[in-house]
Amino acid sequence: MAQTETNENSAFGYKQELKRSLGIKELTIYGMVFMAPLAPMQVYGMVAQESYGMSALVYIVGVLAMLFTAFSYSHMSKEFPIAGSVYSYIQRAVNPHIGFLAGWIILSDYILIPALLYSMTGVWMTGIFPSVPSQFWALLFIAINTFINIRGITVAAKTNLVMFWMQIITIAVLLVIGLKFVFVDGHGVGGFTLEPFFQPEHFSLSLVATATTIAVLGFLGFDGISTLAEEAHNPRRTVGKATVLSIVFIGFFFIAQAYTAHLIHPNYADLDPEMGFFHIAREAGGSVFYVILILINVVAIGGAVNLNCQSAASRVLYSMSRDNLLPFANTFKKVHPVYQTPVSATFLSAGICVVTVLTLPIETVLKFVNFGAVTSFMLLNLSVCYYFFIKKKRRGGKAFLSYLVMPLIGFFIVGYVWSGFDATTFIAGVSWLIVGIIVGAVKSKGYKEIPPALKEPA
Repeated sequence: MAQTETNENSAFGYKQELKRSLGIKELTIYGMVFMAPLAPMQVYGMVAQESYGMSALVYIVGVLAMLFTAFSYSHMSKEFPIAGSVYSYIQRAVNPHIGFLAGWIILSDYILIPALLYSMTGVWMTGIFPSVPSQFWALLFIAINTFINIRGITVAAKTNLVMFWMQIITIAVLLVIGLKFVFVDGHGVGGFTLEPFFQPEHFSLSLVATATTIAVLGFLGFDGISTLAEEAHNPRRTVGKATVLSIVFIGFFFIAQAYTAHLIHPNYADLDPEMGFFHIAREAGGSVFYVILILINVVAIGGAVNLNCQSAASRVLYSMSRDNLLPFANTFKKVHPVYQTPVSATFLSAGICVVTVLTLPIETVLKFVNFGAVTSFMLLNLSVCYYFFIKKKRRGGKAFLSYLVMPLIGFFIVGYVWSGFDATTFIAGVSWLIVGIIVGAVKSKGYKEIPPALKEPA
């Protein structure tokens, strides 16, 4: 098996340098932890108000919406089982230079989303320890996660497993407390209700569109699984399956939390947009449970999610550096001789987080993150259509559905989200793209040279 996987990597012009140790279970858990099973707790107030209380519907729509893009990732991971995610896929499927620009765009997501979440967890901690600056907590989590990521993907996977079960247990406790509060104590709605799923007096196509916008942004992170292709066993099979499974499972946990929250507190109009879920938890479980829930969210986001965010960012930086497409590429493509991890790229990711946390406001970082992720999803869906349907001419009945219809649906769904960005976000995104075009032109000598690995026969 090991020899086969090594040969498969060499078929794309690369040496097998990273340690293969991940199976479908580890990859699926990685994806779920990346998205965070507790994510609805951080945005429930806003979701419930925007959907007129149909919060469970929001996450059902989110699962269905992101599955189309997940299937596109699955097709590409089978065809190109190498690290780099969108960068590697579009580079191989469409054009090396377009692939670089796609990789550059998604970098604004991968390298900044850890900084965004570190800043958020620091702010949350000041709610419990107001005398300690939020930057202190952010820097502490950066140091811890950088150490774990350098020690190896196996250590990170074990940490993921602990963090995953911590969040699942938390959800289970919440469900027990919520069900007791409603069905035993007779509070909240007092029984089962379909209101979180459907309310005919409020339902409309425009509501579904708004719900999709909210839900799609809540599922960002599932694509990080594809960055671990060179650390997975049998990546042609495991990466794609794990990507789809992670969305299905995480959707179940999202829906369960949203439904329980509505049972406890059906009056969505009076919720705090940012702290609404925590206030609901305090209503049903008391002040101690409220504080514990905040701390668990801090550990889950600042620890587990950001551990995976930094891991994904370092793999994309590593992939682009070994193709000599980034400044100081010889430094950032180095792999640790013992732990077999991209150590220099990991330090670069951590350094970017430190600078960002200390200098940029959360709102600015959020604009870069959202633009990079959604734009890359659009490009990936189109590349599936181009590569399989047009270039490879796979046009049979099943192929027509898999390689044209479904990717186009995915493209239009995320395209709708993309069209909703404000002018500042577009300016920030286009500015980042212009910088990438300049870097790409310099590194490729006017877009005339391609990476050495692409000159070799596949």
